[in-house]
Amino acid sequence: MHYIQAKSILSPQNGMNLYRGCTHGCIYCDSRSSCYHIDHLFEDVAVKENALELLEEALKRKRKKCMIGTGSMSDPYMPLEEKLLFTRKALELVHRHGFGFTVITKSALVLRDLDLLKKINGSTKAIVQMTLTTFDEGLCRKLEPNVSTTGERFKTLKIFREEGIPTVVWLCPLLPFINDTGENLAGILDYCAQAGVKGIVCFGMGLTLRDGNREYFYRQLDRLFPGMKGRYIRTYGNSYELPSPREKELTEQFTAFCREHSILHTPEEVFGYLNAFPEKKAQPGLFDYVEN
Repeated sequence: MHYIQAKSILSPQNGMNLYRGCTHGCIYCDSRSSCYHIDHLFEDVAVKENALELLEEALKRKRKKCMIGTGSMSDPYMPLEEKLLFTRKALELVHRHGFGFTVITKSALVLRDLDLLKKINGSTKAIVQMTLTTFDEGLCRKLEPNVSTTGERFKTLKIFREEGIPTVVWLCPLLPFINDTGENLAGILDYCAQAGVKGIVCFGMGLTLRDGNREYFYRQLDRLFPGMKGRYIRTYGNSYELPSPREKELTEQFTAFCREHSILHTPEEVFGYLNAFPEKKAQPGLFDYVEN
């Protein structure tokens, strides 16, 4: 871990990353891609030392309330967050200034901030997004070694549902020849239904590889699945998009399940829901109370 000074914190789409890099060790991580210009060891997380000051100034300048998001590049609930509390302090600022909040994570540590998420959701809107890729716990430990297992994430989603916080699941990636099976997909979708998720983000059955993350991914395949890298290269060459050979049947399975359980499942539906900032929530009035 090391500190850096950031020039700005909010993107034009109102997303932010308090950290650069990650210690979760997911073998498929797109954030390792060269196009993001992380010029330090990925696991040596850069902490944006002035992020909270920049965030407060940005929120003060905004003329219109909106959803503020985090977690698209670096998980805001890495272990270092337990001591640094940057994500929690950002939540406090978002709540104080009357904005909504949504977070993407793979960590049960997000439960630490349940109190603040409930406050935000009570006045505007809060959504917890969680990635689920692999139903099998042993395989999960290989693909996502330093983070809460799928089972732990499922329990976290259920707790948020019980506490009235809506949730969304990211179903990606399904790695060809590894976890792109009907059984794996069925297990994840069953978890989603049991947890009462509002929507599932799915950009297709497969994964994408860019320069940077491709090399890391292949090194991990050599370590964990001997011979698999050769199969990938023979099948996909140097392609950016690596669709599963089972894409058609998996997509049909996914779509049918989501329709049956009334789960938002097209990108347009899910992102429309995530980005929509609610009208001011009505406060109880004098005549809202009826004696029994």
